[in-house]
Amino acid sequence: MKTPVTNIADLRAIARRRVPRAFFEYADRGSYDEATLRENRRSLDRLQLRQRVMLDVDNRSLATTLLGQAVSMPLAIAPTGLTGLQHGSGEILGARAAAEARIPFCLSTMSICSIEQVRAACDTPFWFQVYVMRDRGFTRELIRRARAAQCSALMLTADLTVQGQRHREIKNGLSVPPKVTLRNLLDIASKPRWAWNVLKAPSRSFGNLEGRIGGADSLTTLAQWIASQFDPTLNWNDLAWIREEWPGKLIVKGILDPEDARLAVQHGVDAIVVSNHGGRQLDGTPGTIDVLPAIVDAVQGKTEVLFDSGITSGQDLLKALALGARAGLIGKAFLYGLGANGQQGVTQAIELIRRELSVTMALTGQRDASRISRDVIWRSA
Repeated sequence: MKTPVTNIADLRAIARRRVPRAFFEYADRGSYDEATLRENRRSLDRLQLRQRVMLDVDNRSLATTLLGQAVSMPLAIAPTGLTGLQHGSGEILGARAAAEARIPFCLSTMSICSIEQVRAACDTPFWFQVYVMRDRGFTRELIRRARAAQCSALMLTADLTVQGQRHREIKNGLSVPPKVTLRNLLDIASKPRWAWNVLKAPSRSFGNLEGRIGGADSLTTLAQWIASQFDPTLNWNDLAWIREEWPGKLIVKGILDPEDARLAVQHGVDAIVVSNHGGRQLDGTPGTIDVLPAIVDAVQGKTEVLFDSGITSGQDLLKALALGARAGLIGKAFLYGLGANGQQGVTQAIELIRRELSVTMALTGQRDASRISRDVIWRSA
């Protein structure tokens, strides 16, 4: 008898069985001692909700807007690298599931399927996430390709100019495209459905980089490539030339300090993502939810604030909304659904969070997801 999927943890367990270890742990784990990864979970769990009763909570609305776009709920799919190696054509499947759910999908620079491949397979415009490379000409080309694909927003990730070491990637010998070695042969052979889906996908390497950066495909690990190409000189002045290339909505991801949030406002960005990169960069930071209220206060409503790093339930999402986020982003939860069951698994992940959010709103006396206040929180740590 098939066990029903009732939460994101169930999807994670299925994905762990179906995805080769190197790629599952790329999505699942964090940097260094993983203190930040653990703190994201602990800090969300420390927040308690106020139960309210005898209030009319019928006809609840989860709808809102993000960057002027109407969405069915305050949720978006975060940019995640190597998505197409959790499941073949993963970026395309994620974009399609997001479009069906009427929420935004953000494609990563480090995607397996390229901007053009995803755009050709999906009718709905998506967001594109960009890293600034040492080769600024290539970064400009990426932005122009996103414009040509009619992407509806550009997300600049600011917290990965130098990579925090992820021990598991080194120990697992993570390579792109995946190489069959004696060490991983049995693991891949035991997952024929994963292998078949990857083999029939339109791309198995870095789709946005393939053929454009010499040597990128031959390196043995993602970390080596990042160390050689990502630009640690990135600074706020770079937003000027990015704005010249990108006239549309601009999001900066990786804000974890109120001062950086104020600088983002001063530079006129349309939204910021409060994020510690899911515990995959600087180890030893606060949980993202702990810094969210101070950042919301710092921007004074002058830019939209999105929340990332740790959402695995509707309860988590409600806590972020209560502390001032306009919406939440899911990365790991999305990848667990994708690895577990492709597009259907992504849909499951979204709908699990949607239902949990709706029920939690009802039990806390809330009817409108766009108007949730800090009063929902019983006490904060």
